[in-house]
Amino acid sequence: MKHYLAITARGLEHLLAQELEQLGATNLKQVHAGVKFKADDATLYQCCLWSRIASRFVLVLSEFTVRDDMDLYLGATAINWPDYFHSSQRIAVDFNGTNREIRNSQYGALKVKDAIVDKFEKMNFPRPSIDREQPDLRIHMRLSKEQGVLGIDMVGSGLHQRGYRTQAGAAPLRETHAAALVKRCGWQPEQPFMDVMCGSGTLVIEAAMIAANVAPGLKRKRWGFESLLGFDSDAWKSIKAEASVKAKRGVSQCQTRFFGFDNDPRVVETARANAKRAGVGELITFDVADATQVTPPEDFTGGHILSNPPYGERLGTTPGLIALYTQLGDHLKQSFAGNQVSLYSGSEELLSCLRMRADDKFKLRNGAIDCVMKTYGITARGEKPRSDQDKEAHGSTDVAPDFANRLRKNMAKLDKWAKKEGLECYRLYDADLPDYKAAIDRYRDYLVIQEYAAPKTIEPEKARRRLLDMVRASIAVTGIDVNKVVLKTREKQKGNNQYQKLAAGERTMTVNEYGVALEVNLYDYLDTGLFLDHRPTRKLIGQKAAGKDVLNLFAYTGSASVHAAVGGARSTTTVDMSKTYLAWAERNMKLNGIVGRQHQFENADCLQWIRQSDRQFDLIFIDPPTFSNSKRMNTTFDVQRDHVDVLLALKERLRPDGEIIFSNNKRHFKMDTDALAEAGLRVENITKRSIPEDFARNPHIHNCWIIRHQEV
Repeated sequence: MKHYLAITARGLEHLLAQELEQLGATNLKQVHAGVKFKADDATLYQCCLWSRIASRFVLVLSEFTVRDDMDLYLGATAINWPDYFHSSQRIAVDFNGTNREIRNSQYGALKVKDAIVDKFEKMNFPRPSIDREQPDLRIHMRLSKEQGVLGIDMVGSGLHQRGYRTQAGAAPLRETHAAALVKRCGWQPEQPFMDVMCGSGTLVIEAAMIAANVAPGLKRKRWGFESLLGFDSDAWKSIKAEASVKAKRGVSQCQTRFFGFDNDPRVVETARANAKRAGVGELITFDVADATQVTPPEDFTGGHILSNPPYGERLGTTPGLIALYTQLGDHLKQSFAGNQVSLYSGSEELLSCLRMRADDKFKLRNGAIDCVMKTYGITARGEKPRSDQDKEAHGSTDVAPDFANRLRKNMAKLDKWAKKEGLECYRLYDADLPDYKAAIDRYRDYLVIQEYAAPKTIEPEKARRRLLDMVRASIAVTGIDVNKVVLKTREKQKGNNQYQKLAAGERTMTVNEYGVALEVNLYDYLDTGLFLDHRPTRKLIGQKAAGKDVLNLFAYTGSASVHAAVGGARSTTTVDMSKTYLAWAERNMKLNGIVGRQHQFENADCLQWIRQSDRQFDLIFIDPPTFSNSKRMNTTFDVQRDHVDVLLALKERLRPDGEIIFSNNKRHFKMDTDALAEAGLRVENITKRSIPEDFARNPHIHNCWIIRHQEV
């Protein structure tokens, strides 16, 4: 009897131990991400061929203490390697783990390799050659702190490579992982089985192979143990032949029905091809259908549905996923009464959107992601729960009721106000309630939900759950199409960070503001291209601009310049350091039919431009950042520290009857009126009238001033 280590994913050790015991292994001991056991050669061959959960099997040759590289080298040298394989065979060394002294797995693998070839040379054998791509044998070294396990991989390439899947859909499950889910979900081989989001078919194929008694390793061409000295080829041939007979008999006699659905026709074709290669194609019916609209096959009662719905890495996918899980839950309850459902996801919060109570819960990891599989029994009463669409029609939601009520109250007031004002974009909610920290803005028939970073005292899971509740309630209360809900995460920004691009997409739309058309991008940037709180200031600029030369500094997307031009400005000069936003500003002008040389766009550091220009203007708008340390600026800028210097420089650009409209969003900004008065400038604070109705509860969102020459 030899010692072996079966390796699997974390969380599957118990399942693997049960499987190995059924295959004849003895002295089983569960370890981290694996199971140790004893077996003779024939039993080991059986385990390799029939294990559905193990990713590989290692013949353990030595376990020893590894404090440093010398311990590693000596431990590997102590093994009599020529007893196990011939020097003519090609080897590769796989090294997993590190410790305080061996911090690099490649270095560890090199030390083991040196020890092996040195052992052959010391015993007067030729050095075995190294081949990382196609070795005859793989040497396996596992290091955990100071404990090392060294042996020979009995398998070669990972056991998840069954040989039937040449193509896969997006984010496919490994075959070993899929098999573990099938075995753990509670499904019995005589029950009908369905995957409503089958992708390349892995879950349903693995289930069919279990029901038909098809060995998962039957299609593999090469095994590591075949290159070992003492390999029992007769025993192996017998075991394979027996498995082949069982597979043919099992497929021909299997009465269980299997179904796979996906909304992508190309993926469904891939699944069919995979099932055919796996030898179970005749047992599975694949079809194209949306998971939320799948019609139960005839006589599916008493069946089991197992699916791995998407759960998303990016927050931007969350609104669509919430709708998917919600609709899926409703559809399952309405259409699949009397069946069981198991769903595997990386988000328990999304699973909560199903509005179903789980009978069983199984946690495990999918790579680096903590996941959970929940199993639900759908009652045979066939109750039809009121869907979210019904709730929207009645204007109610049982999710985050306090938040939903506040949002509903705000909408009742602000929707009428915006329509009267002629506005298509405005704020509906701005962290009104302490437990729901987000800003929610309406852009025509779109909703932008900007989550503020939760305090460190709030657990991430709790913050995430509240966010999902906010999104769900917002969809229910507003009735906006979920595909038009955009979710972003905001944190306190410094300098120009608020302008940084999030992802390529270039999805834009045009909105109307007091008769001015402006382009916004709801998806690709943290901000949309339009600061909604400055709406009254832009309107004021338009009212004051007729016949005047207007300068717009730190112009962003030039919306203030457009208001000035539409208001009849003689000329506009738009200055910003970003070419991207200047191009956006030009598009905004063209949207309103405004073209001509009198409208100029300057790509420059605004502070340098002020001092270098000799032009004068009647109306100047400046809305600088609170702080900036851009690489294109010679020095840092702090609005509190530097505002007097900037305004004094602007004084030189201002005509005698001109006005400067100065704004910033520093919360406790203090205007140095004495210094400005001494320099001949008088200041008027217009902050209160520059705050729009939809920002009334946040009077510190910005501050705004009009600055003029003192009257002589």
